[in-house]
Amino acid sequence: MEESALVLDDVHAGHPGTPVLSGVDLDVPPGTLTAVLGGSGCGKTTLLRTVAGFHPVEKGSIHAGGRLVAGGGVAVAPERRRVGLVSQEGALFGHLDVAANVGFGLDRRARRGDRVGEVLELVGLAGYGDRMPAELSGGQQQRVALARALAPAPALVLLDEPFVALDAGLRAEVRGQVRDALTAAGATAVLVTHDQQEALGTADLVAVLRDGRVVQCAPPRTLYDSPADIGVARFVGDAVVLPADATDGAAATLLGPVPVPSGRGPGRLLLRPEQLRLRVPDGDREATAKVADVVFHGPDATVELDLDGTGLLARVPGRSDVRPGDRVVVEVAGEGRFFPAGDDG
Repeated sequence: MEESALVLDDVHAGHPGTPVLSGVDLDVPPGTLTAVLGGSGCGKTTLLRTVAGFHPVEKGSIHAGGRLVAGGGVAVAPERRRVGLVSQEGALFGHLDVAANVGFGLDRRARRGDRVGEVLELVGLAGYGDRMPAELSGGQQQRVALARALAPAPALVLLDEPFVALDAGLRAEVRGQVRDALTAAGATAVLVTHDQQEALGTADLVAVLRDGRVVQCAPPRTLYDSPADIGVARFVGDAVVLPADATDGAAATLLGPVPVPSGRGPGRLLLRPEQLRLRVPDGDREATAKVADVVFHGPDATVELDLDGTGLLARVPGRSDVRPGDRVVVEVAGEGRFFPAGDDG
């Protein structure tokens, strides 16, 4: 089995009197992009800084590129960890051209060789070597920063919310370009972000960080479909959570029985808004919900519903003719995920 590119084992770190990381475990396979996803104050930046070598580890260990770089009395200096870093702003040197920026971390011999041109081609900026940073767009500057991080062929590339300063229209495009460049280089990368769509749409693995711990690390689809708890479910997407009582492969809810793969007893049922199907009632005997609001997004729309005082959220095609005030029957497509009482996260 191929050795992991990065392993954090029971890592604790923080500031005097303020613990931040409280036992982080993380295993990053080589050649993958892993996103560390979490809200403000959860420890994302501290985790990245411990891996880069800018923040000390109080307990536990970090292995990068197959060698111990922190923990057990070892603290390898940042410049000796073979870790590249791309920050939020790119942090290019304004007085140096693109080629000089990319080659900054290389020795003199490597700067005179073909490496700068190779990595600029990797990030789609071949021929830009003589440009100045001020002549580039925000997305181009971030790709130059990535080229600079890739130039020394690091064991690991750390991406510290690198797209946050870009406007929404450019963000998705640059994410795709960065992902393609990392894949072409065969690089292993860790992306720190608070953006759920960015993590789910970009990464091979997503590690959800909460209260200083990784509560789940899984491929994006697994994380969305099978979250570890209600807290993870709500953090990675819109969620419909209903009181339920599970027996024999089904959970009784106010929407009727819903199939569940496992579980027994009282608890809560998780559904995603796209699982709720809305239709016109067939007669007066069917239970209906009232449409409270419809928010149009283009290809789809979210529909807020009131079912006997319980709020629900459905996602329907954008061309749906559902309107506020309508009465609709709510049906469930597929299985729900049942969580026993108290398993909230």
